[in-house]
Order: sequence, then C-alpha cells, then structure tokens
Amino acid sequence: QVQLVESGGGLVQAGGSLRLSCAASGRTLNMYDWGWFRQAPGNEREFVATIRWSGGLTYYADSVKGRFTISRDNAKSTVYLQMNRLKPEDTAGYYCAARWGSRYSLVSYEYDYWGQGTQVTVSS
Repeated sequence: QVQLVESGGGLVQAGGSLRLSCAASGRTLNMYDWGWFRQAPGNEREFVATIRWSGGLTYYADSVKGRFTISRDNAKSTVYLQMNRLKPEDTAGYYCAARWGSRYSLVSYEYDYWGQGTQVTVSS
C-alpha cells in the first residue's frame, strides 16, 4: 500500500516562501510522475505542477509559473514544491499525487495515489 505524506504547510505573509515536501512509503515510485494540486474552499481541485519520472521535465500552471519550483529526490522517494513570492490567492490545501503513465498529466483523476494534504495560508 502506497502512502504519500505531505509536510511544510503553514501561515506566511504575502511575498514570503514555503517549501512543501511529500514523502512516499510502501513502494518505490521512481518511475512515477509526481504532481502537486491545490484546492481552496468552494473551488475545484486545480493543477499546480508536475514532474516526470524520466528526465525530470516539469510543467506548471500559469498562475504559479516563475514563482513555484517542483523537484524530486528519487533516493528519498520525495517530491518538493518550493513556493516563492506567495500571494493570498495561493491560499489552499496542497496535495501531492503520483501516477504511472507514458505522458504527463495535468488532471487530477489520472493520478493513482494521493496524500492527505497540507494547508497553506498566505496573509495579505
């Protein structure tokens, strides 16, 4: 059974930074793509970033491009989301996810495993 556990969320002022981590246990996910999604109250879950298992190619939502960076450490079965220049509109629950596939995906229903989420709150 695969478990994903996020950490690193919290309260930060606008313009600040946070680094989220997501550690996998139960099996190796080195050949899985990783993704970060977020969901604010009353909103649908939205794509934030993804990183491919092969080559480390990354893709970002336009709203976070240039501010967020996704990375992975296969040896630790961990993915990270470095969030800089945070804005109040970044406030949401952040979820990591993993999927097996031959192409990258920006849609949540194509991901196989999910973490429980970590809250990020950005004050103005």
